[in-house]
Amino acid sequence: MYAVRNWLIGGVITLVLYLAPPDCRGANVPDSINLDSLAQLYEKVKFDHAKHIKLTKDCSDCHHHTTGTLFEDRNCIRCHRNSGETKTVACKGCHLSQPFSAATLREKNLNTYHLDKPGLKGAYHLSCMGCHEKNGGPTGCQDCHPRNKEGDKFYNAGEYAPKKVEGKHSGH
Repeated sequence: MYAVRNWLIGGVITLVLYLAPPDCRGANVPDSINLDSLAQLYEKVKFDHAKHIKLTKDCSDCHHHTTGTLFEDRNCIRCHRNSGETKTVACKGCHLSQPFSAATLREKNLNTYHLDKPGLKGAYHLSCMGCHEKNGGPTGCQDCHPRNKEGDKFYNAGEYAPKKVEGKHSGH
């Protein structure tokens, strides 16, 4: 009688652990990450990964998948259901920093399956902005990545902003 009960309890615990979503909190993850794909115009973003891990319930809240697991995103899984375990979870592993380059557009014409995949900047913003708006995180452009001197030149900002001439518009 006790053997059957213990076997049943063990089976239920095993089933619950098997069905529970994998949690990455015990994984070897960096405490901070430097995001620098736009370093030519912006200061690098020092992303406080440890803080975000404490705020979220599961790594998949931000990541489509975690290292060593299969793809979970419903759009990816349509084709990648049998692709095997993931080697990297970095956004730049799949999302390109230059999604509109000639080479990328040529490849997209050959591979119609990734036409809707956003570039790296779009992936960051899609992943971050909704959560920041919902939870009171920073949402201003320069809250997360202030422009550097080259960015100010490019956007005609800071010391490079058009000077206001008395009685005339400055162009902005």
